[in-house]
Amino acid sequence: MRKKGPPQSRPLALRGEEGQGSERSFRHRRKRSGTDFAPTMCNWQGHLVRWLFGGVLYGVLEVLWRGHTHWTMMALAALLCVPLDVANEHMPWSLPLTVQAALGGLAITAGELAAGLILNVWLGLGVWDYTGQWGNLWGQVCPLYTALWCLLAGPVIVGFDWLDYWLCGGERPGYRLV
Repeated sequence: MRKKGPPQSRPLALRGEEGQGSERSFRHRRKRSGTDFAPTMCNWQGHLVRWLFGGVLYGVLEVLWRGHTHWTMMALAALLCVPLDVANEHMPWSLPLTVQAALGGLAITAGELAAGLILNVWLGLGVWDYTGQWGNLWGQVCPLYTALWCLLAGPVIVGFDWLDYWLCGGERPGYRLV
């Protein structure tokens, strides 16, 4: 995904310009006006592709992990990709991937808690129940799955960044682990 560039009043600095590791070295952002136009996939369609990809990927992973899934889980995964995708655009390359993954995993856990309270507690659908897991919160989230979300968020962030690079161009993704 494209990371936030400097404010519009400043010239865009790509990695390597203004010195190595400059705080102004953010991911490339294409202009949306004037003669420099963004390819179609860089607009909302590019986001939509990533969000749907995230929902389908989650459904496949859950079937492999649990042997089944519920359509609401794929919808939740696609919905969770929206704020994660948008937030990822504003994270500089200098932010370690481990921190990005931890933030992503915590955001997913918060979304899972909200969805669980609605789907499982309020509507009584019983899609999942973590009451048997250590440290669970109302049977909807637990430390084990929070850790798994954090581990999964890293490769998803990388995958989304590469999808954005391939579909929209811009700077080639690069990461720091710590």
